[in-house]
Amino acid sequence: MSRRIAAFIVIGITCGIGSAYAQESESRGGPVEVTYMPAGAGFITSKGDAPSFGNYGFGTAAAFNVNRIIGIEGELAALLSTSSDLQFGDLPDNIKAPNALGYTANVIVSPWGGHAFSPYAAGGVGGLTMFARPAVFSDDETFLTGNVGGGAKWYASNNRWGLRGDYRFLATRSKDDAPEFFGRETRYIHRAYAGVIINTKR
Repeated sequence: MSRRIAAFIVIGITCGIGSAYAQESESRGGPVEVTYMPAGAGFITSKGDAPSFGNYGFGTAAAFNVNRIIGIEGELAALLSTSSDLQFGDLPDNIKAPNALGYTANVIVSPWGGHAFSPYAAGGVGGLTMFARPAVFSDDETFLTGNVGGGAKWYASNNRWGLRGDYRFLATRSKDDAPEFFGRETRYIHRAYAGVIINTKR
């Protein structure tokens, strides 16, 4: 299942590179910029009898900047399980949490866009697919998600690259037929990542 997630991320990165370098330049952030997220984490909080657990995260995002303040961003983010010591029913404590893949469309608002350092607010909607994990649940499950959050971007003096830190609070919509482990109630996820920005300015 990790290979499937990696394939989605590679496709997103490849498409993002082509888009980023095909655009015209603009001061402190171009029309299109790509973020690569090599390091991140997602923490799913407990709800009722369902346990909390944390996964390692990575992914990519591509944003079209409508102007210096508003951007539209598409994002792919993988959450890969680590040893979570799940406490759920009769599960042995060496069972890992499921892997997950999130895909969202977000609006990015940067009141101080056009500067080397640019804080922003973000929000959007999308989906979260939890991949099957034997002994936890047997089929892949997809949930509707919403997120709010923000972060900050810093651009290098040549404006070709930058750094980014991002935090999101996500909520998943519950489904009556979802596994007891995840999805019968609204679940909340705290997700953060550090990323590298590839800018369109040359």
